[in-house]
Parts: sequence; C-alpha cells; structure tokens
Amino acid sequence: MLHINDLTFRYGGRTIFEQATVHIPAGARVGLVGRNGTGKTTLFKLILGELHADGGEINMRPRARLGRLAQEAPEGDVSLIDCVLASDTERTALFEEAEICHDGHRIAEIHERLMAIDAHSAPARAAAILSGLGFDSEAQLQPVSDFSGGWRMRVALAASLFASPDLLLLDEPTNHLDLEATLWLQSHLAAYPGTLVVISHDRELLNEVTNRIIHLENGKLNAYGGNYDRFEATRRARMELQAKAFTKQQEQRKKIQSFIDRFKAKATKAAQAQSRVKMLERMEMVVPVVEDRAMSFDFPDPEPLSPPIIAIDHGVAGYGDKVVLRGLDIRIDMDSRIALLGANGNGKSTLAKVLSGRLDLLGGQFRKPPKLKIGYFAQHQTEELRLEETPYEHMAMLMKGMPEAKVRAQLGRFGFEQDRANVKVASLSGGEKSRLLFALMSREAPHLMILDEPTNHLDIDAREALVAALNAYDGAVILISHDPHLIELTADNLWLVGDGGVQPFDGDLAAYRKLLLDRAREDRRGAKPERTGDAAQRKAERKAAAGARAQLAPLRKAAQAAEKALEKLHAEQKALAERLADPKLYQGPPAKVTELRRQEADLARRVEEAELAWLSAQEELEAAQE
Repeated sequence: MLHINDLTFRYGGRTIFEQATVHIPAGARVGLVGRNGTGKTTLFKLILGELHADGGEINMRPRARLGRLAQEAPEGDVSLIDCVLASDTERTALFEEAEICHDGHRIAEIHERLMAIDAHSAPARAAAILSGLGFDSEAQLQPVSDFSGGWRMRVALAASLFASPDLLLLDEPTNHLDLEATLWLQSHLAAYPGTLVVISHDRELLNEVTNRIIHLENGKLNAYGGNYDRFEATRRARMELQAKAFTKQQEQRKKIQSFIDRFKAKATKAAQAQSRVKMLERMEMVVPVVEDRAMSFDFPDPEPLSPPIIAIDHGVAGYGDKVVLRGLDIRIDMDSRIALLGANGNGKSTLAKVLSGRLDLLGGQFRKPPKLKIGYFAQHQTEELRLEETPYEHMAMLMKGMPEAKVRAQLGRFGFEQDRANVKVASLSGGEKSRLLFALMSREAPHLMILDEPTNHLDIDAREALVAALNAYDGAVILISHDPHLIELTADNLWLVGDGGVQPFDGDLAAYRKLLLDRAREDRRGAKPERTGDAAQRKAERKAAAGARAQLAPLRKAAQAAEKALEKLHAEQKALAERLADPKLYQGPPAKVTELRRQEADLARRVEEAELAWLSAQEELEAAQE
C-alpha cells in the first residue's frame, strides 16, 4: 500500500529523517510511535504532500484513496449527519449529477455505481458512527455550529471514518473523546477494512487495534510485528542483544590493541602486530545502545489527615436553577483511588468542581477538614499559562518566599532541569506544558488530586511515569480519563456518573465495556412496549407468546448458528494474526509470508460474508419478534 524509501528530511537545521525506509502492506493496521518531537506528524505531512522531502521517495498504490483526520473542526449550519455524509465525495458527486443529468445511459451508470458503493445505506452507516462517538439521533440533526470545538472534532473524526479511504491517517484520534467513545473507537478501528496508520499515545488503543508498529527513533523508521506490548518486548530483547554484542566487541578490541601495543616494536612480532591493526580497521563497529533518559514524575506526599477527608450527604449539584446531580452520598479517604465513568455531559466535571471547591452545592451537606489541600488538574489550564514567562517564573510566583533551590526542586520532580526550567512557556511542547501544570498543582503537597484528562499531550513514556507516580503517591486521587490503561493501573474504585446521580460500579473496565455494548445493542433494537390487561388477557398473551416462540425457533437457531460460525472465523483470524506478528516468520522464506497474507485476505472476505449472514439472520429474527 505504501512504500517509503531512503526518506531524508531536514527542518530548521535539524535532521528529522535520514535515509528512512519502511513498507506498509495493504490491510495493515499500523501504530506510529516515538517520543514527542521525533517526527510522527511530520511524516504524515510528507505522505500527504504538505511537506516535500529532501531525498528519497514516498509511493502509494496507484488509484488508492488517501484520507486523514482533519486538523480543524468543521463549521457551518449543516447538520451533523449531512456533514459526515458529505465526506464521501464520490457519493455526493454522483447524487448531484443524477439530479441534473438527462442522459438515460449515464443515469443508469450513476445508479449502478451508487449500488456498488452501497450509497443508499450511507445514512444508516453515518448515523451508527456518530452514535458510537456520542451523538444521539436528535443531536445528529442539529447544525454543526451548535456544538463546542471538542464535539465538532468528533464530527471530523466521524467524517474521516465514514469516508473509509484505502489508506487512513489518524493523528491522536482519542484526544477529544471520553472513555465511552474511546472504547467504541477501539472496536471500530480493529475492524477497519482498509489500511490504517494511527499516531497515538493510548497504549490500550495500540494494543487492541494495531497489528504492526513503526517506531521513529534517531531519524529511522523501524517496523515491528504485533501490537504495542509485542513491540516493547521485541525492542527490549533486541537492545539487550545489541548491548551484549557491543560489550563483547569492546573486550575483543581491547585484547587486540593490547597485543599491538606490546609487540609492535619487536621485529619478530611486527608482522603479527600489523595483521591485528588491519583486523581492527576491518572490524565493523557494533553501535552502543543509547537509551533516552527515562521520564519521571514525583508527587510530594501530603501530611496525614483523619478520615474522611471529604463527605457529602444528600448533595445536589448544578448551576443556578439547573440541577445536574442529586442524591450525592460520597465519602473520600486519604487512600481513595477513584475513576469517574460516564459519557461527556453526564456530570463528571460538575462533580469534580464540587469536590475541588470550585462549585458550591445547591443542597445537602459538604464536610471537609480545615487543613485539607486539593490539587486540581484540567487540560484547559494550559491556556492560563503566561507564554512569555518561564516555568521557573511561574513556580517562583506561587512559592513566594521560598529559596530558589526549593523552587527548582519542585520543577525537577517533573523533568524540568536547569535548561528547560528557564525556557519560555511559548517554546514548550504540549507535553511539557502538561508537566508544568502537574508541578504547579502539586507544589503544596495536596491531600487530594483531581485529574481531569491528565494524559492529553503526554507520550507513552510520560504516561507510564504518571502511572508510577500516582501509585507511589500517598494521597487520594479522583480521575477523569479516556485512557483505559491509566484507569486500570491506578484506580481501585469506579464510580458511574449518569442519570442525574453517582453510583459505585461493581466491576472492572471489561465489565463496563460489556455494559456499553449491551446498551448500544438495546438502543438499536428499540424499547419493546409493556403489555397490560386482565388475567384472561395475560393468559391469552402467554399462550400466543408460546406459539410465537415455537415459530421463532428455526430463526433463532439459524441466528445462533451464524453467530457461532462468525466466532469461529474470528478465532481463526486471531490465530493467523499471531502468526503474522511473529518476527521469526519474516526471517524465513518469503513465499510463506505471501501465503499467509493470502489466507489473511481470504479470511477477511469470509468474515465479512459471515457478518452479513449473521446480521441478516438477526434481522429476520428481530422482524419476526415485532
């Protein structure tokens, strides 16, 4: 699908790529990873033709359609559903031509093509994507201009998914999503029919979606089979082998050099010494392993407080006359680790503001000790940073009267050494701005930290550092995040915010994912009307229902058989994907790889046919049940 050969690109005197080469096969789902600043977004711009390489080639399969996630949110009075439908430019053009065309032969061609691209099912497909990203049927008919920037970026994502190009480039697609939409996106991308390249720092997404990883490092593009966890393990093993080879070669060179130094002046040994000099010159040097400096966070531990540190009884939260949450009975202790679940708009941020003291209750009782210190992190706070000041100046202003050493020590906890602490905020990356917010927020050693989407703009290494720091922190944590990996590794309790209240969720994220899928399935089926009537009517209804069940039995059996066949094919797909992810496979005969790729394509076709058969059987069953 895509060949990158000997790519060289320099920008501002800095080499981003130096003779980088990689091949992305058709149908691959690729995760593009690397530390912030290594050139991931730059590579996308080179592929899209927005930048031009200094050397090398980027070649895509002829006539293949290339798509991307728009960098700017859509605007205008067009409805969400029409905005998404318009992204399929061929369908739009064909419908427009059909309106004005008078040539019967051409009209026939147009309708034949519309059938070929399944144009008439497009509204249903677009609606399904918008629904998965959090827009109900009513919202889908509203104009784009009615929504905020973050929600409009979801529309942009929906449009890029609906267009379904042969090669889709997605740059941080989960940045504007909540956890619920992120979980849906994982499932959708895992079944993407074309070739996908995604830049993401979301470890869960990279594990669930990708079957190939391309790592950007030192100006090179290194390809690995498998998902992110497989990539990490393979890369670590390679680095260990390389380190051992380097150490062994250095010892060998030291011995040879010692012989040369001892005998080069002796006539009887001169020829042997000269031979070893040539041996050293011919020896191909093993490159030493140079690892990037590990990222680390370090939240200061607070002074202990008697439990509970926050208690709310019969609380009511909202804004003015608008009640968002009611019936709040909450207790938070020093060792509480809580993640808030629920779609955007259900009240998670409202609850966070109440707990942080930024919003007073409309009713009920709020109790906390007078010495309680609360740290609050929200991504929008980056807009409040003063661009012309340095991290040191920001921290010094908040830590007035403190010695310079203490101010710099707090910044150092979050990776701001002497040089970066004196750089203007305007020159900091998004990840560095986030780390500065962490440093500012935790300067007084808070007893409770409330973190609202803390991982936006953090790369994978920084996210792992955040996980380690939160697990080492002695205070309480309230977490709102779309990152399942962060939630699973740091939260002990899950609270479900929805339906105007807050309830503990008994289960893990896997159970929550299942709950969301079950709800989506019920929404598609629609609510069934309740039956009422006297005893005789209910008896007649039960008798009729028994007869209906007997008539439905063959349809139900067919649907179950289709579902089992589909599950079996999915298992075969998983097994084949594991074989293709094994690096040893690519060290053997190329014909074996070609055969497995052929099997992969054939299996994908059979899965698609099985899915259609299952959907058809399910629809027949549901239609008969109505």
